[in-house]
Amino acid sequence: MLSRTHLRTSLAAVTVTGVLAGLVAATPLAQGAPAPSGVDLRPTAKKPTAIGKGGAVTTVDPEATAAGLKVLKAGGNAVDAAVAAAATLGVTEPYSAGIGGGGYFVYYNAKTGKVRTIDGRETAPRRMPQDAFIDPATGAPYNFTPELVTSGVSVGTPGTLATWDKALGNWGTLSLGEALAPATKVARRGFKVDETFRQQTLDNVQRFMAFKDTKKLFLPKGDAPKVGSIFRNPELADTYDLIAQKGTRAFYRGPLARLMADVVRKPRTTKKTKLPVPKGYLTPRDLRDYKVRSQKATRSTYRGHDVYGMAPSSSGGTTIGEALNILERYDLSAMTVPQALHHYLEASALAFADRGTYVGDPAFVDVPVKRLLDKKFAAERACSLNPDAAAAKPVAAGDVTSYDGVCSPTKEQGVTDPDTENISTTNLTVADKWGNVVEYTLTIEQTGGSGITVPGHGFLLNNELTDFSTVYDAADPNRIQPGKRPRSSMSPTIVLKDGKPFLALGSPGGSTIITTVLQMLVNRIDLGMTIEEAIAAPRASQRNTASVSAEPAFIDAYGVALTALGHTLAPAGDAFTSAAEIGAATAIEFGPNKLLTAVAEPSRRGKGSAAVVDKK
Repeated sequence: MLSRTHLRTSLAAVTVTGVLAGLVAATPLAQGAPAPSGVDLRPTAKKPTAIGKGGAVTTVDPEATAAGLKVLKAGGNAVDAAVAAAATLGVTEPYSAGIGGGGYFVYYNAKTGKVRTIDGRETAPRRMPQDAFIDPATGAPYNFTPELVTSGVSVGTPGTLATWDKALGNWGTLSLGEALAPATKVARRGFKVDETFRQQTLDNVQRFMAFKDTKKLFLPKGDAPKVGSIFRNPELADTYDLIAQKGTRAFYRGPLARLMADVVRKPRTTKKTKLPVPKGYLTPRDLRDYKVRSQKATRSTYRGHDVYGMAPSSSGGTTIGEALNILERYDLSAMTVPQALHHYLEASALAFADRGTYVGDPAFVDVPVKRLLDKKFAAERACSLNPDAAAAKPVAAGDVTSYDGVCSPTKEQGVTDPDTENISTTNLTVADKWGNVVEYTLTIEQTGGSGITVPGHGFLLNNELTDFSTVYDAADPNRIQPGKRPRSSMSPTIVLKDGKPFLALGSPGGSTIITTVLQMLVNRIDLGMTIEEAIAAPRASQRNTASVSAEPAFIDAYGVALTALGHTLAPAGDAFTSAAEIGAATAIEFGPNKLLTAVAEPSRRGKGSAAVVDKK
């Protein structure tokens, strides 16, 4: 690996693309102005598949992928590149991620052969009461939309910046400031607006118009930025510069921390807004005391593969692992595709039933991770899977306190766990030439988070606390408690075969993240698809609900066969987005002779962007 001094010099050389690029960055154009002809050096081409060697990066955005690739080409490792790409996503995907949010970081260390994780999930403020989501004027829960999602009460203590700092300190070679440099450049010189960015802005017009600083930044002159125009965020560039100079203390302490707490407790709304915007509880002390958690990954085995994921507070690792344990009892490869998909949907429902009953923040809840991932427990749960017919939903949770792997009568009906997770998040996958791998999912929850932009700093605050159960129940593992992390479905996953990386993958999508990752694994390992085919295949998500949420192409292909088995399929989509899509995954497959196949979505979310250091 290069020395830090050599890397710093190399990175500077790579990121400065000549005098012309400097002129573009310095040209004072108005927000939303078209790119000047002949001098536009911004990466805009989206190539969803890249095959080669020497390292790879895949994200939803060409600017972020380019930032990560520059770091790899300059001699940085996978962690350096992942942070650079994530910071750039905070610029170009500000409605999905950024320093106002949180996430989960999974790392495979090629030297040790170990997988480690960082839990950078947001936390509830220490003064948050258990009835925080109850409207004092009515005594009833706030409406989820627009009150709860557009509020100060939904804002948790951000963990993203602390995650980057911890990852670099543990495994990186760059300083935090050096890793932020490519993103700072993009924020200052601007990026080209695509259809997805404009549509996401339009989807949030009412919410963004409610806040003075959000309206000013994202709705100049009252309209979303035009497709093809250049969007600049110099305030975020200045914030990144501040952090580069003073470290994370500049974010978690001092004037910026006080400002974040102030706008959460006293949201700065416009006079014309009709949204109630409930006040929140964040304090400077919450920010000062925030800590990420370094922890072991969950591990399950599936047909000769070791599958590593996120332990609680995420439910991704346990739910995917349990579903795989159930599916391993059946030879999906010998089935027709509809039969295999039937088993996938039913196993998902069973695992989601157990997720809702048992999984929460382990600092507050005794989560039975080992039992949920026990093969014997899966054998008993598989007894409820009828190969010929879909069970009535919701199915009941299993009993982790008493099981022996032998089939026994179970309750006919369970309870559907309320799903308040929004579909907007982002994901990235990185590998370097030394064999290190990063899978990282980060978010601000809702598309546009809480809608609150921190004045003068150019980033949105999360509304992650909406992932808590709305009504407090002492028996609910996901009930509101001060300092607690809300349960998440983020599922960054690394799969090893014979002790070496085989596949790394993850996706956004709220609770559909779990099913997206699970379905991709089934597609690749059981159904014999290539990784390109596995990511492109139409998706469906069964989360222990009466109907299966499915993309139109999935319904067209398998609706008749699955309906005959008793499944009810409903088109995907929700109240917050115009898209009828599930997920926006990224993945890297590791082939023989160090060959890397990096993939992003070929169509979902406007296509993704994959790149390799040395093309095949």
